[in-house]
Amino acid sequence: MKLDKKQNRLRRARRARAKIRELKANRLSVHRTPRHIYAQILGPEEGQVLASASTLEVEVRKGIKSGGNVEAAVIVGARIAEKAKAAGIDTVAFDRSGFRYHGRVKALADAAREAGLKF
Repeated sequence: MKLDKKQNRLRRARRARAKIRELKANRLSVHRTPRHIYAQILGPEEGQVLASASTLEVEVRKGIKSGGNVEAAVIVGARIAEKAKAAGIDTVAFDRSGFRYHGRVKALADAAREAGLKF
């Protein structure tokens, strides 16, 4: 059985998500596509979105040339941290969704940390 790229990524993501579920922590989930990057803070119960940010938001789009670069990821990271603070969340578990921790994913995580989110 040959797995494709997406199935491999989701298989990698499953292990981290199982561990986060055990911890019963809020989860900062990141998803990236070639054109955009998305971040959501999900509650310990399945399907409960507490805060979200992405390069599709009007305020974010004004400040960026392209949604698929590191600069855009930094803005989204800072924005998700500020929305989390507004929702009363200061600690999360980082879920990279099976993506490698480098480039845009790392930039988003670092920006969220700098803006005061702990993980």
